[in-house]
Amino acid sequence: MSDLYQPVTIAAALAALSDLGAQGAVMAGGTWIMRAPLRQEPMARTYVATWRIPTLHQIEITETHVRIGSGITHAGLAEELHEILELRGLVAAASGSANPAVRQVATLGGNICTSGFYAADLVPALLCQNAEVDVETLQDRQRMSLQTFLEVRGALPAYLLTGVLIPRRPVISAHARLPLRKAGDYPVTIVSAAVERRADGTIGDAAIGVGSVEMTARRWRRLEEAVLGLPLNARRIEKCATDLAEEFIGRDGPETPGWYRVQVLPALVRRAFENLEKLSPEEGRHVDPH
Repeated sequence: MSDLYQPVTIAAALAALSDLGAQGAVMAGGTWIMRAPLRQEPMARTYVATWRIPTLHQIEITETHVRIGSGITHAGLAEELHEILELRGLVAAASGSANPAVRQVATLGGNICTSGFYAADLVPALLCQNAEVDVETLQDRQRMSLQTFLEVRGALPAYLLTGVLIPRRPVISAHARLPLRKAGDYPVTIVSAAVERRADGTIGDAAIGVGSVEMTARRWRRLEEAVLGLPLNARRIEKCATDLAEEFIGRDGPETPGWYRVQVLPALVRRAFENLEKLSPEEGRHVDPH
């Protein structure tokens, strides 16, 4: 039976995690932790819960950025950000993940920090928004790109991810996921896209995030380069994705083999861009100040 510690400050949580070492772990929503026995994984001796730390449950919206506290749930994120047009993809990721009961308790921080959870919906949606994360340890605070965090999170000392910062940009965004009945609530392939639409209807800056295909979500840089300057045409972009998909090495899992994740990836790209095509022509349009 695990113990539960419920601090009310970030400093107290970090101190507890440092003292516990390998015997302790963070508990945010707990949805992944509670399934540990099903995965035949051991529970930590003590969990440090974050739900009583007020600063982790705040959202700040300004003209230049949106900052989301790591304790915000998927349902809370979708409710608070649904009117921000450029974040429609992130809202779709939050509102379409798992099931309603899980969305009420699963948190932004848990979705990002759980290295063993390869099918996190929020991560590719945040990657294509150029998100940065705020990380605190007993020694310091630092802000880093989400991609960097995903690469180093396993090597960090006792830490808390306190929030996510998203710069506001004139983009349109969408999210597509492919669930399988055998996979339960988890998608086998995820694609998020955020693109700038030029005045002539072609694609300017593009960011495409891919999740669940490999063990770590990442941006699809080659496809982003390939679609630059193309018309916003989902079928044409699917063809580009098909030509470039061989760069992915799909992860094998109990629900589906790795090759299948890669095989369906171009179709998910098409689905995401079909969602972008449906948006108003005025949304995400870049206006040259000169």
